[in-house]
Amino acid sequence: MAMLHAIAGTALAKAAVYDPTGLTTPKIIVIALLVGAAALWSAIDGWRCAVKAADRPAGRARPRGLVREDLGRTWVIAALIAGPVSGILSVIGRAAFVDQTGTSELWPALSGGAAFTALLVLVPAGLGMFTGGRLHPARKAAAGREPRSAGE
Repeated sequence: MAMLHAIAGTALAKAAVYDPTGLTTPKIIVIALLVGAAALWSAIDGWRCAVKAADRPAGRARPRGLVREDLGRTWVIAALIAGPVSGILSVIGRAAFVDQTGTSELWPALSGGAAFTALLVLVPAGLGMFTGGRLHPARKAAAGREPRSAGE
């Protein structure tokens, strides 16, 4: 997520060089895409966790691996890491590709920019986990039973 936010910030800064006053619509679109990416990613995480929990027999310990049941903590940590990392990466990207931005821009990127990025990750992630955890796969028909038809 940090890389996506840094690329978006660098691309918007590069576009501002060519058209400083006409970037309202592109900024809205970029923020919507970033929010959508975080929401989709967390919804898939929530859905995968719900599927794993439904497939696990009662009383069995949760499996170790990539699927975690404490997704909220994972996404809070991810948001707290994505904020400062995206700030650093966006300053590096602007320095390399836009206008030779110096280290004087690092503090604003690590304070206000990092907080904004953390919120842009955390809020849609919460919504995505909520909706993803509510999506359940279709249940398989019980063994030995035929599925009921629409006329029954």
